[in-house]
Order: sequence, then C-alpha cells, then structure tokens
Amino acid sequence: MIAEIGGRRFEWGARTYVMGIVNVTPDSFSGDGLGQDYDAAVAQGLRMVSDGADMLDVGGESTRPGHVPVSAAEEISRTEAVVRRLARESGVPVSLDTYKQEVAEVGVAVGATILNDVWGLTRSPALAELAGRHGCGLVVMHNQDGAEYAGDLMDEIKRFLAAAAARAIAAGVPKEKVIVDPGIGFGKTADQNWEVLRRFSELKGLGHPILVGTSRKSFIGKLLDLPVTERLEGTTATVVAAVLRGADIVRVHDVKEMVRAVRVADHIR
Repeated sequence: MIAEIGGRRFEWGARTYVMGIVNVTPDSFSGDGLGQDYDAAVAQGLRMVSDGADMLDVGGESTRPGHVPVSAAEEISRTEAVVRRLARESGVPVSLDTYKQEVAEVGVAVGATILNDVWGLTRSPALAELAGRHGCGLVVMHNQDGAEYAGDLMDEIKRFLAAAAARAIAAGVPKEKVIVDPGIGFGKTADQNWEVLRRFSELKGLGHPILVGTSRKSFIGKLLDLPVTERLEGTTATVVAAVLRGADIVRVHDVKEMVRAVRVADHIR
C-alpha cells in the first residue's frame, strides 16, 4: 500500500518510518517542551531531519496526565510559525498534533500535510473532512477517559479505530492515508500499555498503516524506576518490539538513536 503525503512517497510495509516530535509547549511530560522559542523548535526539527526523520510532528498543547488545556488561539500562536517554517525548510511532511478544528485549519493553511488527532475524531469529527479536502494524511488515535474496558482490551481498541478509520474514509481521506494509533499512554494503565505492545500485531488486521508512540513514556519509567531523562534504552526496546510486530511509523523524541534501532529491527523483520 502506497501513500503520497506532503510530496513524499510512503510504501507501508516496506520499512518503518520515523516521526520526530517537536513540542512547542512549556509543559511537555518529556521535558523537551520549547515553549515559544520558535527558532529553537525549527532548529530541532531540522536537526531531526538531518538525523534521519521521515516526518515531523509539531504539538502546541501538552497531552500529559494533569496537563492544563489551552485555547485554540493559544495553540495556534504556538504552532503556526513553526509549522510554516518546517513545511518550507525541512523537506519532509509536517504533521500537526491537534484535535481542534480551528488549529488544524490554520496548520493546513501554512503547510501541515498530516493531522494527528489524539481523540480519534470523537471531539472534532470535521477534522476528517478537512484532511480529505486537502489531501492530508490523518492519524486517528485510540483514547478515552479512564482505563475501564467493558470487554477485551484489544478488541475495544480495534473497534474504536475501525470506526474512526471508516469515518475518515467516508469523509474523503483515502484508505492509505488513514493511519491508526493504539494510543499507548492514553486511557490505559501501565499494564494495559504493555498488553497493547505484546499484542500489537493484532492491529494489522485493520488494514491501515500503524503509528505507535512509546517514547519516554511513564510505563517505561515505572518498570525501570527511572525518570524521563533516563528512558532511552527502555524506549529503544519498545520501539524495536513494535517494529517487529508490524509498526509502520514510530513517533519519537530521540531520532538519531531510534533511526538506528529501527534500521536493525527492519532488517530482522
């Protein structure tokens, strides 16, 4: 399955692609939030591309537990200039991590070619129409309030993602541009996150490219009893596990190291 996104050709299943995280926030859980230092954010993104990133994901609102929500206007003020410059200067597709319609509209207008919705179209269904109208890729992530599940964890996740993907396709997003994400770290306990990773290959049955984001997350820290600054090795292990189970995109903070790990994992696969 091949997708043309942002002037780039992605052949899903041929290799794993690396998405670099550019957080334009003051309160990122990972400690890498750059606040409103736009030059630093752009420099970070360009460095990630130099290190091998295939795409960049710009976020203007933290999604860490206990984060303080920001208005659409504030999110736009944080992301607009960074997305515009990275879209112009990086040479790779730029994703905008938002679930807000107003933010997404501005992002697409200044060059974003992927929309990354951490609420899987449940809060702003019109994001699908926006993506379809502009030929963008669309990431739909599983998420919910709380970690209670009525049935089997993976069955519930797959049902959610299948419905979100169907909604996106109905709105005009081509199937190959609808990317599903099981939402590790969102609406799940640490044990549930590990279960998702162990059973990751079950997501292949959805028939869509799969993105996964485990980078520096707390379930790794809890297992190893390590702060966010010391989770590189744990992140590497989870990324390799996901690649061996069929991930198409890994969303990471430490691009240089993860590009190397992914290359080895792809060779094994």
